[in-house]
Amino acid sequence: MNLQLILGFSIPFIGTSLGAAMVFFLRGELNNQLRKALLGFASGVMIAASFWSLLNPAIEMTIASGGIPWLAPAIGFIAGIGFLLLLDTVIPHLHSETSEPEGPKTSLKKNSMLFLAVTLHNIPEGLAVGITFAGALNQDVAMTMTGALALAIGIGIQNFPEGAIISLPMRSEGSSRRKAFLMGVGSGVVEPIGAIITLFLAGFILPLMPFMLAFAAGAMIYVVVEELIPEAMEGKHSNIATIGVAIGFVLMMILDVALG
Repeated sequence: MNLQLILGFSIPFIGTSLGAAMVFFLRGELNNQLRKALLGFASGVMIAASFWSLLNPAIEMTIASGGIPWLAPAIGFIAGIGFLLLLDTVIPHLHSETSEPEGPKTSLKKNSMLFLAVTLHNIPEGLAVGITFAGALNQDVAMTMTGALALAIGIGIQNFPEGAIISLPMRSEGSSRRKAFLMGVGSGVVEPIGAIITLFLAGFILPLMPFMLAFAAGAMIYVVVEELIPEAMEGKHSNIATIGVAIGFVLMMILDVALG
């Protein structure tokens, strides 16, 4: 595995880990307004990445192959949303701003279900990174290594607040700083693992590249609509979240257009 791949697969995990490390520097949970801004920022990055890095290339590849431009991207997008909806249904988890767990009944503790919620929603990010690097390594696919790195950087940036948002509440719930940090770090492990698995399956995935890119986009949009936006807009000061979305979207768009 070359240096670019190692770097690309590591960046999202590093972002999560740095965010989780905030538990050593901050007391209590994030300021509510800052939390809303960070959730909005993460949403903007994921929305932009879903289009510029995933859906748009899927459409262009379908056109280049002579297929119906919208068919594979549309099917893949719906399948990605359905996949995350299925995981949300069968895996017990708890969002940080709610007291009622989702999924099947379980005896798991609150911290464990918070961990599962974030881990669950990191899966599509690992898939997205893996599929873009797989495309960049294949000369027959119009994707570049710099474009794949741009996606990894964007996801890494938005993972920073996600890491903090899982570790700080765990600390406030009574976990030690070390345990809260390790739980935050652990939630991001699925990203490099998912990216590596996707890369190893590239030989089977490449013929379905437009579908898989759109699948990853659908899964990421599901996370934004199901979790990030509702939490960011809850209560007062929702304008701060809206500004965060705008900044995150523009930053990811610039990264993708400039580097892709």
